[in-house]
Amino acid sequence: MTDHGAIDKPVTRVTRAGRSVETDRLTIEEPCEIRLGGEAVAVTMRMPGHDRELAAGFLYTETIVGLGEIATISACLDEDALNPENVVEVTLVPGLDREPDWHRNFYATSSCGICGKASIDAVRVTHDRLRDATRFRIDAVTAALPTLREAQPTFDKTGGVHAAGLVSPDGEMLVVREDVGRHNAIDKIIGWAYLNETLPLSGHMLVVSGRQSFEVVQKALVAGIPLVAGVSAASSLAVDLAVESGMTLIGFVRGEECVVYSGAERLI
Repeated sequence: MTDHGAIDKPVTRVTRAGRSVETDRLTIEEPCEIRLGGEAVAVTMRMPGHDRELAAGFLYTETIVGLGEIATISACLDEDALNPENVVEVTLVPGLDREPDWHRNFYATSSCGICGKASIDAVRVTHDRLRDATRFRIDAVTAALPTLREAQPTFDKTGGVHAAGLVSPDGEMLVVREDVGRHNAIDKIIGWAYLNETLPLSGHMLVVSGRQSFEVVQKALVAGIPLVAGVSAASSLAVDLAVESGMTLIGFVRGEECVVYSGAERLI
């Protein structure tokens, strides 16, 4: 049996009482190839669903496309493709051309979206320092993480996905996306904003279900998000980038407590 994001598989459960054959629900993980103008840009391991958002968010956060540059995002029309349902075709607005060095093919695993890049220089994208003066209530930050947890149906079924949520300036959870890769969940969030023409996301908050890595902070920075919060720890490089970019970065949000790594002046 399958449903959105999950599939049943037989397992052997081992307990003190012995062994039993049961059915367990697993998160679906499949490759998604993103093509731009007919050329393969990347293959990312993801949970199927919201693939248009994934493609838009990925291309934007990798600074391959800018605002208003995508003309269409569609399912693969290539009859020779092995699994066309796992291919997304993106076309640019007519008359737009990429820079000669835009093509950065890489393979993105579900655990890390940057490990397949061809060079260290390709890991980091150039972006201006945030100039967002928005102030955030600390109770709005701590309340957002339980709200995110309540909006994870696939995690409830499988226990095997990450989640990201976008919170509006007035504290409303606007959209939640789940995926086997935290970077994919964030790309889907930013892709949602791209397709709804709400970028940059000044005054918004990004909340994530796991740790805050360098890539999480970088994607939020490209989207113009001034605050990122999560239930787990931040990495050293994530903190360095947050400090450098003027972002508020918060970890270990548990109940009414949290750890502020950078940008504490934004909190009231």
